[in-house]
Amino acid sequence: MSHDELITRIEELKKEKDAVICAHYYVDEEVQKISDYVGDSFYLAKVAANLKEQTIVFCGVSFMGESAKVLSPEKTILMPDPTADCPMAHMAMVSAIEKYRKHYDDLAVVCYVNSTAELKMHSDVCVTSSNALKIVRKLPNKNIFFIPDINLGSYVKKMVPEKNIILNEGFCPVHKEIEATDVETARVAHPNAKLLVHPECSPDVIELADYAGSTSEIIEYANQSECDEFIIGTEIGVFYELKKRCPNKEFFPIKNNQICKDMKKISLEKVYNALNTMSPTVELSDEEISRAKSPLMKMLELA
Repeated sequence: MSHDELITRIEELKKEKDAVICAHYYVDEEVQKISDYVGDSFYLAKVAANLKEQTIVFCGVSFMGESAKVLSPEKTILMPDPTADCPMAHMAMVSAIEKYRKHYDDLAVVCYVNSTAELKMHSDVCVTSSNALKIVRKLPNKNIFFIPDINLGSYVKKMVPEKNIILNEGFCPVHKEIEATDVETARVAHPNAKLLVHPECSPDVIELADYAGSTSEIIEYANQSECDEFIIGTEIGVFYELKKRCPNKEFFPIKNNQICKDMKKISLEKVYNALNTMSPTVELSDEEISRAKSPLMKMLELA
């Protein structure tokens, strides 16, 4: 099947199966082009909760499909590649949550949405990189256990010093690979560019940036800025949206390996196969859905 035939068949199957395609900014641009909704985790979580279509093809990693299923349990959630996972999503321990709950009477477990359904089940509220500061500030709790990402947690800790924020040792492998020395090299190569980074980057990289924000916030900053050159410190899949929104501006990665191999597993062929076979689907128990839904709904309410 040719590229054009594949796209035509996907469009036909969407109508046949009452389906909609949601994609994260980090997946391959060919997948973003045929998707109905493209965005970051927070945007896609809101979209998934309000769609009228009964089938959602979720082009992203497993925790995103799980979140969609939790918010819309009556719908069929298709994952084009069930092996597309997020290493950071598993980097927190339920035993650690239980330990800190015993130690602090007023503890709030704040769970980055980049996490498994199991971790969400043991949390009080979810956050994304775009709403973490707003939500943590709104919580009445003084003591916060922020899971699983240490870098986003450190960023929140710095920006919300009035709270006692306990950090966890999780991280995003892609953002962890970006180091301050890489920033210095990129600055020399592009002296007129502004540096925009994701808060999953390490604190020393964030310290060097002109702006730190979620993927959607980075896109919006670049779109509104009068500057026409930018060094980008996040997964390079976002370059498709940046160039689409800002065709007259130039974008450069800090380094060339800012690639999430799991996000890049999603292809047009896999989207077609998922729609054609109506599989693989995201399956969660009623208890998992019920318990994981509470912190996600709390996030939507507070954000």
